[in-house]
Amino acid sequence: MEKSLRIGVLGAGHLGRIHVQQLRELSAYEVVGIHDTHAEKARQVAAEFGVAPLESMAELIAASDVVDVVTPTIAHHQCAMQALDAGRHVFIEKPIAQTLDQARQLVERSGATGRKVQVGHVERFNPAFLAARGALHLPMFIETHRLAEFNPRGTDVSVVLDLMIHDLDIILHVVGRPVEEVHASGVAVVSDTPDIANARITFAGGCVANLTASRISLKKMRKSRFFQKDAYIAVDMLKKETEIMRMRTVETPDPFAVTLDLGPGKGHREITFEKPEIPATNAIREELRSFAAAIQGGRMPEVPAQDGLAALELAHRVLAAMQVRTA
Repeated sequence: MEKSLRIGVLGAGHLGRIHVQQLRELSAYEVVGIHDTHAEKARQVAAEFGVAPLESMAELIAASDVVDVVTPTIAHHQCAMQALDAGRHVFIEKPIAQTLDQARQLVERSGATGRKVQVGHVERFNPAFLAARGALHLPMFIETHRLAEFNPRGTDVSVVLDLMIHDLDIILHVVGRPVEEVHASGVAVVSDTPDIANARITFAGGCVANLTASRISLKKMRKSRFFQKDAYIAVDMLKKETEIMRMRTVETPDPFAVTLDLGPGKGHREITFEKPEIPATNAIREELRSFAAAIQGGRMPEVPAQDGLAALELAHRVLAAMQVRTA
């Protein structure tokens, strides 16, 4: 049996608490402790889950094989660099860093130290997306809507870095081609940075993605639609539902099937509908489990630092197209 990885959690906020909760459920890890600059927060989470509250980041790093960075974005770079320099593997929440220079430094330092970095783009592990992944082949049009109710907790960054970046990572992962053009607009409604944004991204090969993100909606929505030759795939990442519609050309239509008559001499298109069964899994738990497997198996993490950098670069292109100043 593989020896458990000692992991320490930096950050005792809302997400840090969830990480501790999920890590305690994974036999691949031994949680050595939690640290936060707000010591009382760390003590509360530590008491709730029976882990040690550690007094300093240096103490936590020294006790760990893996450091889980769940701090505010502004601290990602400092925490991750210190952990990498100490020879620790690093799981780091999205976005990978506050600035592109910081993100590039993390990619370089990960390579130089030989330590693995995984970025918390959790939608990659959403079971609805995983159910759709095998059906996605060269989509030509993608539409995403990610809407959330207002929460002051995320307003230290724009809605692009807070919410849209999830979908930017997904489309980069699915399309796998260079971005050619970015057009975007956004409006700051209740905070100092855009709270609602729309981006239209064109990829080499002709694929177009239209993304909308809002953190001032009256209801939550996390939907993605993929249109490709002979197929349409809809993914509801909030409700954990996936629908796949396929079309195939047939000479003799099935009288019980849904078909389209293409006209004289052109045959028929038969339409089939699939609704895969979605397993009840926790995406945060699965991303943390996958990182342990990558470390123990000596393979590339599912979402390596390079992917976190790519998503952040595209997010900054969206912000630039909106004429929002970026570092």
